[in-house]
Amino acid sequence: MAIVESRRLADGPAIQRTVEALTARGMEAVLVPSGQAAMEKLLEMVPEGAEIFDSTSETLDSIGFSEYVKSNPRYHNLRDAVDLESDPAKRRELHRMATVAEYIIGSVQAIAETGEVLVASGSGSQIGAYAYGAKYVILVAGTQKICPTLTDALARVRGYTLDKHDQWLQQQGRKPGPIGKLALLEREPVAGRIRVILINQDLGW
Repeated sequence: MAIVESRRLADGPAIQRTVEALTARGMEAVLVPSGQAAMEKLLEMVPEGAEIFDSTSETLDSIGFSEYVKSNPRYHNLRDAVDLESDPAKRRELHRMATVAEYIIGSVQAIAETGEVLVASGSGSQIGAYAYGAKYVILVAGTQKICPTLTDALARVRGYTLDKHDQWLQQQGRKPGPIGKLALLEREPVAGRIRVILINQDLGW
């Protein structure tokens, strides 16, 4: 499948509509100008001593958060145990336990201007935490992931981001794989549980 261009940053009015729509759906949203500003905002949001799990994310990698929290005594990072475990069954169990972390920090594949958020995954390991398990969810995304409608957001997930994910797997010597789980975050009933940091910069895919 040819990669469809999907890297244009959303314009100001589109970003404003998205922030308002996310907020109306119970997901607090904030716009920051850069990856560095996003990193600073994350450090404000996640208190010292918190139990966290950082989901695999090119966006988090690109702003330096993934490396920052690795084995960092500032946090109790459940990812550290997962990374050290070589047994597949034990690793899966650690992933399962991480779905109820105090904080999960990750990214998404697409956000509609109407406020719906789409998360695609091969295994679905982060989806349970996003949907319900984690006490707090912080999602970080570049504004190139904003799409005019839910239909456009779904097309981005099934086209551009799936192709990029397959390329990422191939670079690691792994076979491309289909989407295993696809979640639609449409509304969050618990005030303050889900927060979205939008970065006005092309980061991640």
